[in-house]
Amino acid sequence: MTKHQQRVAEVYHFFDNKDTVLGFRKLLDSAMDTQDMEIYRQAVELTDWKEQFPTSTEELIEKSKNLLQKIGKIPVKEYALGQPVLRAGNIIKSYGKNRFSLGPVSMEICKGQVYGLVGENGNGKTTLLRILAKEISYSTGELHYSFNEDPQDEYDLRTKLVYIPQRTAKWYGSLKDNLKFVLSNYGINPEENETRTLMMIARLGLWNYRHLKWNELSSGYKMRFELARTLLRKPEILLLDEPLANLDVVAQQVILEDLKSIANSVNHPIALILSSQQLYEVEKVSDKVIFLKNGQYKDNSELKGDTENQLIIEIDSVGSREELLEAFKDFNLEKLNFNGGVYVAYFSPETSFSDVMTALGKAGTDIVYLRNISSSTRRFFVN
Repeated sequence: MTKHQQRVAEVYHFFDNKDTVLGFRKLLDSAMDTQDMEIYRQAVELTDWKEQFPTSTEELIEKSKNLLQKIGKIPVKEYALGQPVLRAGNIIKSYGKNRFSLGPVSMEICKGQVYGLVGENGNGKTTLLRILAKEISYSTGELHYSFNEDPQDEYDLRTKLVYIPQRTAKWYGSLKDNLKFVLSNYGINPEENETRTLMMIARLGLWNYRHLKWNELSSGYKMRFELARTLLRKPEILLLDEPLANLDVVAQQVILEDLKSIANSVNHPIALILSSQQLYEVEKVSDKVIFLKNGQYKDNSELKGDTENQLIIEIDSVGSREELLEAFKDFNLEKLNFNGGVYVAYFSPETSFSDVMTALGKAGTDIVYLRNISSSTRRFFVN
């Protein structure tokens, strides 16, 4: 079964289980993979119908499956994932003696993968993204790109390599016209331009906002429109600085799921790096998590080592330290730290997470939340 067929089968599964919200977004992903303008037009028409009749769930499922059947019959050429699209070797950025310094940073970035960039404010995340985007220079090291075709000029480079800052410039005029203007710069004929623009609007959940002005949008939707404009250019590397800022928890999860799915496109995968303060949400979708502290680079592969099997649990409890120690008296508890309003408990490798949960339950400990961070970059924050 090809990757396209797998994605189509996954969409059928969502609709069979009446998960129409996620199913419809995945349906549009599969439609976009075809690069077929007739499929695009039908997907756009279905989106318009869906917004007009939001409560007609059964009919939506039927119409979606009919379109999905057509999508499944179209052969989609799968992009052959190969060498990294970006290689950084011992990159260092210095700002003078006794001032902030970033690096050394060595990393490889591949298409079809999502890389989370985390760390506290002022630790170099934006600096690293801007270096990778070739917006600012670095002091020493090497940076190599392997695009499908060598950029012909600076404009071509900015098509393949795109950086979106946390605060974007204001758009003027119709949002839809702004998006169409992007495609007109690439010589797309008017009919196809309209279809591709509406398809991108539909995919990013912007259908009911397409006729608004920039100042009528929330910051979250401004980010989505900026993403739409960028994705119409078909970048190969996309660098996002704090795309989750000012979003509620649900909106964060939706945009991360969308970014993951778009990066994993069958025929146009993207290498995606996004910075964020939302560690746990980013870890869920990232293939690799990069951590910066005082400009120093670490990633989650470094969690493997002497403490690879150590059980580390983050505990938010209204109970006292003594209550927790009593609950853990039968375990080999190596240390219990109080860190940032929560406890972090370190157990020997033979201890299981389920046993710890059972012990806390039997002790009647009042727990607000409990999280196993043994394989999380959260460990870099608490150590």
